[in-house]
Amino acid sequence: MIDLLLLRRDPELIRRSALRRRIDASFVDRLLEIDERLRAGQTAVESLKAEKNALTASISKATDRAAEARRLRPQIAELDDRIAQTGALLPSLERERDAILAEVPNTLDDSVPDGAGPEANVVVRSSGPPPAFSFTPKPHWELGERLGIVDFERAAKLSGSRFSVLRGAGARLSRAIVDFFLDRARRRNYVEIVPPYLVTRETMWSTGQLTKFSDQMFRDADADLFMIPTAEVPLTALHRDEILSAEQLPLQYTAYSPCFRKEAGAAGKDTRGLIRQHQFEKVELVWLTRPERSFEALEQLTSDAEALLRELELPHRVVLLCSGDTGFNAAKTYDLEVWLPGQGTYREISSCSNCTDFQARRSGIRFRPEPTARPVFVHTLNGSGLAVGRTFLAILENYQQADGSVLIPAALVPFCGFSRILPDGSVSS
Repeated sequence: MIDLLLLRRDPELIRRSALRRRIDASFVDRLLEIDERLRAGQTAVESLKAEKNALTASISKATDRAAEARRLRPQIAELDDRIAQTGALLPSLERERDAILAEVPNTLDDSVPDGAGPEANVVVRSSGPPPAFSFTPKPHWELGERLGIVDFERAAKLSGSRFSVLRGAGARLSRAIVDFFLDRARRRNYVEIVPPYLVTRETMWSTGQLTKFSDQMFRDADADLFMIPTAEVPLTALHRDEILSAEQLPLQYTAYSPCFRKEAGAAGKDTRGLIRQHQFEKVELVWLTRPERSFEALEQLTSDAEALLRELELPHRVVLLCSGDTGFNAAKTYDLEVWLPGQGTYREISSCSNCTDFQARRSGIRFRPEPTARPVFVHTLNGSGLAVGRTFLAILENYQQADGSVLIPAALVPFCGFSRILPDGSVSS
């Protein structure tokens, strides 16, 4: 949620950010109008209450209190009516203000480049040229099915489209990837959390998932619980409505979780393979930090995620998203994109964002810069460290061999216990 004080102080900043995102900025004037009417109404109510209190006080000071009360009763009754009438207008204004605020995205950082979509994103750095093959590399869905380690047909029988079954070496490789990611996160001082995978509506709203992304969520309507679309949700909301001490910051959390998304609006897009599924797995990285250190933390968070790709020796690049491609919650985002030779393109494998105080305002997460200081909002950051399924498929495509086997990156061998998946799906050490 954006800062109302910032809106009052610098509405052009909010307007400019909205226009850079290619969204209608008329909400700025409407919010300012509602805010002015609300504050005027609140001031009027307080003034009327003060006038009433003064009359009541004069009764208590009068020599003949009963006579004074009779004399002032009509004035007090009139003031009560005016207070009730003026006050009755305020709740609807507050509801309209809050409804508009719930749909306003975060204010973009000035370093975010302008642009309407992915074509305007800026490559910040690259790991080097993609590998060369002496044969035509295959896409992961063909490799996985040929090796017998990915089964889309039986997954469809169980659950419909956009699901997969991993078996044998595939299941072991996926589990090894998770263990590797969590081990490296621990080495970088992230505290591992096992969160609930079903969360309340309040938790979803507090992290900016509702109402903007409500069409993407799976939900238990009876319990009004949502299946998490990412572990960012419970990790960020872990300290909801808390006041932290400065000494606690930064807080760095990590969690492995399954993630669930309807992928509404993605019909016909990435229908083959593991790229876009209703259920997938990620290891998430989340920071809560002081405002003045959050952009420094974004660089560190991105570096932590990128280090995994470097250690796995997967060709990749770091991309700064443009204004039109930056997500609802984020002030600035880097995407990590891994090269997929079977598809001849880079694909996102992690998205690392600084959400500044946007989520913290919705979640009520504050800290005291000094023991006696007034609490201020923390800044929250999140990133995938990394998406498990996309790492799995990137390994299949980048490490495929001419004989149909797939090598395992050296960093993963201690976690999975084998160094190659053979053409028949068996493994060798």
